[in-house]
Amino acid sequence: MSSSDADAYDRFMGRYSSPLAVPFADFAGLPLDSKVLDVGCGPGALTAELARRTGPGRVTAVDPSEEFVAALRDRQPGVQVIRAPAEDLPFAGGCFDATLAQLVVNVMDDPVAGLREMARVTRGGGVVAACVWDFTDGGPIGPFWDAARALDPEVETAGSVCPGSRAGHLADLFRAAGIGDIVDGAVAVDVEHATFEDWWERFTLGVAPSGAHVAGLEPDRRTALRELCRERLPEAPFVVSAKAWVARGAA
Repeated sequence: MSSSDADAYDRFMGRYSSPLAVPFADFAGLPLDSKVLDVGCGPGALTAELARRTGPGRVTAVDPSEEFVAALRDRQPGVQVIRAPAEDLPFAGGCFDATLAQLVVNVMDDPVAGLREMARVTRGGGVVAACVWDFTDGGPIGPFWDAARALDPEVETAGSVCPGSRAGHLADLFRAAGIGDIVDGAVAVDVEHATFEDWWERFTLGVAPSGAHVAGLEPDRRTALRELCRERLPEAPFVVSAKAWVARGAA
């Protein structure tokens, strides 16, 4: 991955992850003047919202990708950004008032270990919170996979079995990690696309399983998928709604 890959990821998911950061941070209920950790920060959709709320100097962000870390350091020079996996956070216990993970639990190598680490570095009674797209409802790219499966019923998508991506599963993972006082629920974002091309272009970037799927298609099949997506979506401009499961608890 290069810095251009970080930009491509932003173009792929940023349209949805940036607005999601607002209701997710609202749900987390950050303490006043809190020192906050963003786990699996990526290019910084949640980091930017946390910095806006608490000030950049009170935000720390970690991600295992060197390229995402470099990109975020450029974008948020006041935030401390460190390369590290969720399962092995390089901090002493109780360093943070709140630790959040947006759209990350589902891609952790060990979600329970990652959440346990998040709780470890959070002060007693502090906030641990996470959110994951509801892939049982398709998430923000549901229309794409619906069309892909219509063209090829053998297409396999792991979304519905991703950790945390179905009702109640985030709370189950929190309990397994020893986190208490759990509250869970859902938040949603609505994203308008001015044209069909505005919606389709991100699938041509080679990002995520959907991008890999498009890249692996022969040109005629790629065209067929694109046109089937066009048929299935409303006339532009149109709005795509995406729901995310959320959970918070006390360290």
